Amino acid sequence: MIDVGNKKDTKRIARAQAYVKLNPEIVRLIKAGKLPKGDVLQAARFAGVLAAKNTAGLIPLCHNLPLNYVGLDFELEAAGVRIVTEARCTGKTGVEMEALVAASTAALTVYDMCKMFAQDLEIGEILLLEKKGGKSGHYRR
Repeated sequence: MIDVGNKKDTKRIARAQAYVKLNPEIVRLIKAGKLPKGDVLQAARFAGVLAAKNTAGLIPLCHNLPLNYVGLDFELEAAGVRIVTEARCTGKTGVEMEALVAASTAALTVYDMCKMFAQDLEIGEILLLEKKGGKSGHYRR
């Protein structure tokens, strides 16, 4: 791990996304709340929050951060679901990995809950949308 002990605490914010490609029938089932495993988006939300909180245990060289907030929003589209995450903390290093892990894990949860209806589901477009705070300043894709 990199030594961040001499860095100043600053407010850190990161936003990331993932996209799960689904077929229109699965999107319809999600909207109707008719999937056998339950509410897909709520399960994905909880999975994403839990994953963000455990990022340091998943990614070997990540620092354990005191998260102030983790949020997930879902945009159901005709061909899938876009997951947008946000992580915030006040600390010595950024929260990009927490936002990315939340998006990835939420996407995997959607995949798991929908895979019984199709084998051609895809997870993609996992990327950092924005980060603020720290020495490198503000980045926006």
